[in-house]
Amino acid sequence: MNQTASTILIEESSYFLEIYLDPFNKRIRVDDYRGNTKLLIEHAEDLVAKHKSEKLIVKARSEDFLNFLEKGLQPEAVVDRYFLGSDAHFFSKFYTSERKQNDHWVTEDGMVHSIYQLDTSVQKAYPPKEYELRKADEGCAVELAALYRKVFQIYPTPLDDPEYIKKTIKDGTIYYVFFYQGKIVSTASAEVNSFYKNAELTDCATLTEHRKYGLMKIILQELEGELKRKGIFCAYSIARSLSFGMNAVLFQLGYSYRGRLMNNCYIYDKLENMNMWVKNLANC
Repeated sequence: MNQTASTILIEESSYFLEIYLDPFNKRIRVDDYRGNTKLLIEHAEDLVAKHKSEKLIVKARSEDFLNFLEKGLQPEAVVDRYFLGSDAHFFSKFYTSERKQNDHWVTEDGMVHSIYQLDTSVQKAYPPKEYELRKADEGCAVELAALYRKVFQIYPTPLDDPEYIKKTIKDGTIYYVFFYQGKIVSTASAEVNSFYKNAELTDCATLTEHRKYGLMKIILQELEGELKRKGIFCAYSIARSLSFGMNAVLFQLGYSYRGRLMNNCYIYDKLENMNMWVKNLANC
């Protein structure tokens, strides 16, 4: 995974763009913008052509909804209260027929329906006393990278690189981990946007033999508590649409389904759709 992603800032006389270039996943994402939406979309599409990207994603504000619709982008998901309390609409545009096709959509619709039938009055999990929950620091980076290598054949970010994990921790990402017999066996992180006061709960991984104790639910709840202490109430998570277990965990923790990002990233073993789940931590 040597196709390094990067963030670039573009300032012109009538607009501003913050763009995430993601060559590994063959996509470009507009993470923030101001100004003339017509011109900034044209600039983003020029970058799509230059980098031969297959998908453009824009995190759009509600007041610009129709402007992006008019330019041929399609709404795929919503994150409530993403922009300091205002909703973000995830718009997308596809540039190849292959990237726009998917055989799993109807199956995934059925899975979301069945998840909403689950009992949400789940009792708090108490794993055996051999499991120890801790906040990770940079000293955990090598072991975390090894865990991600074991769990995922493919991952959309280079979490198999300890130096990348150290950088994310320095940049404010919070990791919690479960240790078993001195080894990390489960982890997840909160990627914090301190300016807009939101956080993505992500990078969830548990070794197969340790999945029966509900470790992930406990880690996510711990992360939520830390976010609330920091005054961050908009929490969201993007889960593989074919993973019943992870989507069920989010639903049972009080997250609401907010759409699906088609052929969004390479994860697990292929290009996959991703479900959006959102929770207002101020209500819990």
